Amino acid sequence: MDTNTWILVLAVAAVLATVLAVAVVLTVRLVRARRDLRRAGLPTGPRWVFWGAVAYLVLPADLLPDPVYLDDIGVLLLALRSMRGSADPVR
Repeated sequence: MDTNTWILVLAVAAVLATVLAVAVVLTVRLVRARRDLRRAGLPTGPRWVFWGAVAYLVLPADLLPDPVYLDDIGVLLLALRSMRGSADPVR
């Protein structure tokens, strides 16, 4: 392979690694948010939101193929927002 091909392969690999890292960070934040809300005695929202988001990340059936974690990141963000919204004191 020539140099341009290697540069392209390395760029794609770097993007995929970054997206995977974001998905892992969001999963950790989701788990911590649920744990902190439960420790404080606040509602964590429906249980299926948490477990559904974690299952969607882990299971191979996705809207987009697994090397592209953008749909997984979206589901994790929605679950995190839902859990934080259920603990909102204004509601």
